[in-house]
Amino acid sequence: MIPKNIIEKIESADKKAEKFDVRVGNAVRVHVKVREGDKERVQLFAGMVIARRGGGSTETFTVRRISHGVGVERVFPLRSPSIAKVEVEKGSRVRRAKLYYLRGLTGKQSRLREDEEQQKAE
Repeated sequence: MIPKNIIEKIESADKKAEKFDVRVGNAVRVHVKVREGDKERVQLFAGMVIARRGGGSTETFTVRRISHGVGVERVFPLRSPSIAKVEVEKGSRVRRAKLYYLRGLTGKQSRLREDEEQQKAE
């Protein structure tokens, strides 16, 4: 059995290596490393962050997009070595932690209010 303090040390070191600033409501482009046989390439997955879950080394975020009229969601581990980078295209001001209600909306209904503070920073 692994002592609890060793796990805490590993997770505290992992928190210091925070890679990406991903917030719920952001429109992001996630660059994922994909292995096909002996080759490795980078594949893009662009969409809206609708949830963050967990904490420490097990934290994940969910990205949703519409592909050919069908909603596609993908869950990414935040501190995964398979994620090359995450680009934030635009930030939105949201008032809840989970945006699951976007699953039932399409087109203009699913737009979120843009964050003025993030626009000023750019």
